[in-house]
Amino acid sequence: MTNSHNQLAVETRELVKRFGDFTAVDHLNLRIECGETYGLLGPNGSGKTTTIKMLCGLLKTTGGEALVLGKRAGDLSILPRIGYMPQETALYLDLTVHDNISLFGEIYGLSKADIEQGEAELLRFIDLEKWRNSTIANLSGGMRHRVSLACSMLHNPELLFLDEPTIGIDPELRASFWEYFQALRARGVTVIITTHYMDEAHHCGRIGLLREGRLIAEGTPGEITEAAGVQSLEDAFLALARRGGGDEV
Repeated sequence: MTNSHNQLAVETRELVKRFGDFTAVDHLNLRIECGETYGLLGPNGSGKTTTIKMLCGLLKTTGGEALVLGKRAGDLSILPRIGYMPQETALYLDLTVHDNISLFGEIYGLSKADIEQGEAELLRFIDLEKWRNSTIANLSGGMRHRVSLACSMLHNPELLFLDEPTIGIDPELRASFWEYFQALRARGVTVIITTHYMDEAHHCGRIGLLREGRLIAEGTPGEITEAAGVQSLEDAFLALARRGGGDEV
């Protein structure tokens, strides 16, 4: 499904999330256009997952505002239009791969024919066709991650939130995932992805670097490295963190 070019996929205004005295997300401002592949990068604990959960309506905000497809985050009317792959797989361990995918399809309100077609395509993509009738409990962590990805994409969402989708999978499959994400962008799907793998940032149109819940830089990978005066994003992150962050570059 193609998004409207006149509407932002995601907009946050001074978004804040606190857990007690701890500030996980600190006055975050994002403007992500429809059709973008946008990466939220940063080390563990930088606020990436918390941000995604607020955008999906899974966590209440402490302050500020979050808009998703023109509606407040968590608005029930937009749920059929978004997909979410959590960092921790949300699969039923005692069910088979097929049963899990079918269950998610029913939750999304898909017809049996659409579920069957989508399952066949996605199982080929994630290379788990021969594991279709295996229970999730008997799969490795990487395989479970692949099934979780398939479930998040089954209903062809126009906005896809992926929280560390390539963690725990081999380099060859990581490359295949990114090829698929690029194909989604060509179809107009907005992909918002979190990762701590800095090398993956080069697949994104724009990235935001998070540190301690704050956006310390935003732009294309090339713009960020140029602004930091370094060659790699790892070095750019360190340089910008030492400067105390900054605005969009």
